[in-house]
Amino acid sequence: MPAINTYLTFNGNCREAMEFYSSVFGTNIESMQTFADGPESNSEIEGERIMHASMTFDNGTLMASDTPQDSSDLVVGGNFSLSLETKNPEQTDDWLQKLSSDGGEVTMPAEKTFWGAYFGMCRDRFGINWMVLCDH
Repeated sequence: MPAINTYLTFNGNCREAMEFYSSVFGTNIESMQTFADGPESNSEIEGERIMHASMTFDNGTLMASDTPQDSSDLVVGGNFSLSLETKNPEQTDDWLQKLSSDGGEVTMPAEKTFWGAYFGMCRDRFGINWMVLCDH
């Protein structure tokens, strides 16, 4: 079983939240990129919203981002995903298919991303959001 890490989603206050968690847990924020830093930036809309941030603990990683724009449909308490790293792209596809079966849905089909990972997302039939990636 791979390590399962948590990915939090915020509506514009990701930077503030990650700085708070960093001070609480005494760990450093290892990465923090804005949407403006990405390949398809629309900085007028996205401003300083965070595309990806992460910090590592002894036994896992906390990752987070903002929604690209103000999102009134972001539900506090449902604003997280579980992240799994696979050994190969075939396992990524297999887990996405299995997690999204029987009433779940693939919310982002797996594909090669600009940061180099093979990555996809789904929601299982219980409403849990999953991010599955192969970074090899």
